[in-house]
Parts: sequence; C-alpha cells; structure tokens
Amino acid sequence: MMNQINTLLPTYQQMLQALSNWLKKAELTLEKTEAEELLSARLTPDMLPLSSQVRFSCLQAYEGIFRLRGVTLPEFLSELAQEGRNCDSYRDSFSLAQARIGQVLSFLSEVEPESFVEPSDGVVTIEVPGGMIFDMTCDQYIRDWAIPQFYFHINTAYAILRSHRIDLGKADYVRHAFSYLRHGAVS
Repeated sequence: MMNQINTLLPTYQQMLQALSNWLKKAELTLEKTEAEELLSARLTPDMLPLSSQVRFSCLQAYEGIFRLRGVTLPEFLSELAQEGRNCDSYRDSFSLAQARIGQVLSFLSEVEPESFVEPSDGVVTIEVPGGMIFDMTCDQYIRDWAIPQFYFHINTAYAILRSHRIDLGKADYVRHAFSYLRHGAVS
C-alpha cells in the first residue's frame, strides 16, 4: 500500500494546486460579477455546479487520506458533502473556494506516509447516499474509488471553466509535469 500512498498524496496536491490556479485564472479573466456567477455554472442541468465540484474535489482528498489512515471520518466532511449536494442554499465566492483548497493542501502537506495503516480486516467500506455500501481492499479503494472520484470532480471543474471561455489548456492541467522537462528539450 505504501507505493500507492506515495502516488496518491502528490496526485491530490498537484491537482488541487492546479484547480487553485484555474480559479485564479478565471478571476483574472472575468469581471467580478461574471466570475462569481461562474461558481453556479453547470455542464448540464443534472450536474452539480463549479462550487460543488471544488467542494467535492477537496472532500475526496480528505476522505481518501482519512479512510486509508483507518480514522473515522470527521464531521466536517459530512458538512462539506452536504454543502456540495445543497449548493443552491449556500452563497459561495472564489475566496472561499481558494480557502477550502488551501486548507486541504495544508492538511496534505502534514500527512506522513507512515501514518497509513491497513485495516485489520483488510477492507475499506464506503457507504454512499441511497444505501449503497462498497467493500474494497486498500489497493482497490485507491485504484477504483479514491483516484477516479477525485479526478471526476477535478475534471468537471476544468470542463466547466473551459466551457465558460477560461483560457485553459494542457499546460494548465499538468503544470506540475514541467518540473520533469529535460533541460534544452524545448526549441
């Protein structure tokens, strides 16, 4: 499991930082009222808005870490999920979205990979609204739940921003990959 944890932590950190950068770009691109309206934008009527995608991106990162450390999920995660599901009841702002992302990034920076423990029965159990319950090994949870759920919300946020004329491209999406660029490889 340690190899997967060493993949999961930087994945969360890099992509949440990317999300923060995309939101900054949106704020700089749009007029203030248009930018704030963007937080309620949806890809389709039956999908949650940008503000919820940010909340759920943060929620997924927290949840993955808590579950894999064998820790009971703290109450604030239920509150964050509730806010995301009931997005029309909450006033949101770019500063609040950035603060949420900053809190998760701070939390992730303090996580020690050694703090992860395999559950005694080897099973990670997930209960979702509607009464569905999933049982997975830690490896299955990371591969089949934690990473896909996280990327679903990150990608949806990216798509909402792109669909509203925010000038984002592949370089914005994988900005972290430029640290691996071979010196002199760009002509």
